[in-house]
Amino acid sequence: MTIAEFLAPDAWLRPDGGPRYVQLRQRLSEGVDLGLFKAGNSLPPEREIAAITELSRVTVRKAIQALAEDGIIVQRQGSGSFVSSEPPQIEQSLSRLTSFTEDMARRGMVSSSVWLERGIFMPSPDELMALALPSDASVSRIARLRIAGDKPMAIERAALSTEMLPNPLLVETSLYEVLEQSGLRPVRALQKISAINLENADAALLAVDVGKAGLRIERTSYLADGRAVEFTQSVYRGDAYNFVAELRIA
Repeated sequence: MTIAEFLAPDAWLRPDGGPRYVQLRQRLSEGVDLGLFKAGNSLPPEREIAAITELSRVTVRKAIQALAEDGIIVQRQGSGSFVSSEPPQIEQSLSRLTSFTEDMARRGMVSSSVWLERGIFMPSPDELMALALPSDASVSRIARLRIAGDKPMAIERAALSTEMLPNPLLVETSLYEVLEQSGLRPVRALQKISAINLENADAALLAVDVGKAGLRIERTSYLADGRAVEFTQSVYRGDAYNFVAELRIA
């Protein structure tokens, strides 16, 4: 398939598909995932994309800027826009309590998961403490590899009391959607972030070399009444995430 055929608007542009620049950003991103736009190569010039897609230069420019913000392309002044040879850098806010699925959807990226574990287990000492459970309690545990596009981004291992999640098999995509349906979506969380070097098992899942930099995040989420809902231990690729926090003077 040629670039002109791939970008022809009748193949992907929809009147009810949301802002046109978002649809174009998604189409260009799909082109990168499919290898039509190869790593290190330049994108067609804005005027050429505008002519093919029948969109304005302003719309094309906004779509390319959005790709640059996500790290999918690199803009070089005077040279144009080039497909990044590195995994996209995702900026994750530390001030918003959202799920991986919601984060990726907001960026126009398709997310998926590979299940590593899902069932009811005896809790570990860390899970007992974080969730304030009695020693004879059980926990629903879900562990999965989180993927954006076709790139593994993070390994999430979450534990919840069976009171909060009686059946872990109900979680198919977003854990928070399942909790929200039961009126148990958390409203605040405490997070601890540590820099690590990825060990064999996690490095293999994340498709990086052993010893590469990663981030370990432990998060305990709470309901408005103070009850702990979720204890999650996640490992993120260090080359794919930037965590951003907004600080204010008290």
